[in-house]
Amino acid sequence: MTDSSNNIPNSIAPVDHELNGVRLDTRDITLDNGLRVLLTPMDRATSVGISLYVKAGSRYESTESDSGLSHFLEHLCFKGTSQRPDPVEISRELDQLGGGVNAVTDRELTVYYGKMTPDAALHGLTLLSDLIQNSILLDEEIERERGVILEELAAVEDSPPELVSVALDGLLWPNQPHGREIAGTVDSVTNMPRDKIVSYYKQQYVPNAAVLSIAGAFNPVNAEHAVRKLYGEWESGFPAEFIPDKSIYGEDENDSGENLDGRLALIQRDTEQVHLMLGMPGLALHDERRYALELFSVILGEGMSSRLFVRLREKLGLCYDIHSYPNFLIDTGMFGIYSGVDPRNVDATIQELLGELKRAVEMPTESEVKLAKQIIRSRLTLRLEDSRAVSSFVGAQASLNLPALQPDELLSKIDSIDRASIGEVAELILKPSRYHLSVIGPVDRDQLANHLMLA
Repeated sequence: MTDSSNNIPNSIAPVDHELNGVRLDTRDITLDNGLRVLLTPMDRATSVGISLYVKAGSRYESTESDSGLSHFLEHLCFKGTSQRPDPVEISRELDQLGGGVNAVTDRELTVYYGKMTPDAALHGLTLLSDLIQNSILLDEEIERERGVILEELAAVEDSPPELVSVALDGLLWPNQPHGREIAGTVDSVTNMPRDKIVSYYKQQYVPNAAVLSIAGAFNPVNAEHAVRKLYGEWESGFPAEFIPDKSIYGEDENDSGENLDGRLALIQRDTEQVHLMLGMPGLALHDERRYALELFSVILGEGMSSRLFVRLREKLGLCYDIHSYPNFLIDTGMFGIYSGVDPRNVDATIQELLGELKRAVEMPTESEVKLAKQIIRSRLTLRLEDSRAVSSFVGAQASLNLPALQPDELLSKIDSIDRASIGEVAELILKPSRYHLSVIGPVDRDQLANHLMLA
């Protein structure tokens, strides 16, 4: 059907296009050693995405001296194995894969991931198997990577947006592993001994603490055979569990004290921009209200149509960037808002931000909810085109012990959320007594404290 006035089609989408009908045909296998394997063929894919999740992250590091241990080990797994002792040769093989293999360490997981052509996928699986199971952790490579990581930490110090986020985590989760910088501290990295790294590697890098997810253009029968051969002899063990959250915050309004020192962090620097983050306790991964919070975040501060962007940037011109985001962990979470502001506009920005949060407790409009749902739908649609993203979508759920939701089931949960549910979660989260503020820049601490007291 076309519009006769201009002969432009009303839509160019296929007639059968409907994300609600999309289901991933995932084969879920657990090897005898405990490794969970998820195989998800994709009919229209031209690549293979691989994600291997290991239960190793900052939440497994019990002391300050352990801080950064998971991240340190992640670096070292690329620096020599019993079969591939030369790191240069490993790098050469990684380059041959095209899309390559890389890794990232988070609070609860370390993820090794890659995207490659189908003909390179077996090579990628083989290489990844070797890196994970057979790393030799040589002294000289430890010392070399120690220097690299210290440079990373220096880069964080030179990056106010990253540093202000680290400061906020420390306020929200004081004296807890998930409140520390994931890469560690200068002291912990400088003094990290080899025997601690080796012990941690043997404890956490075991198949019964790992999930392997493969998605894209591959034969699942052949893939299963290859996985059993490459990973079947990997010895299981007794991995440590993550360290539970011990925050004081529950759902009681009166669970927070009046100590502003515990809710305010200021790093005085002569920066051209003031970087500020307002954060508060959020929801855990397994809390069904998280879907309402995701919608609320989109409405409040994600994208150019969000309330914060329209009000503070477009109408008032107070800042260049402002956005919100939820962060969900297994048993805790946070909700954060970041903004980069001219020093002259700090007071006005914080006042307007707090004013928007007061208004946000009220129910959103139907049009806001509709748009937020469409935004989330579109994000998921685009993710499902990419083999690496699909391997992550499937693998992350399994590694975090979440229900294995199909895309249409996830969208159904989102679609079922009404205005009242979003208003209720906003009221739950937006309690001024729980607001925490971290700031980097040339600002007065007393001014910041006054904003928190008057919120």
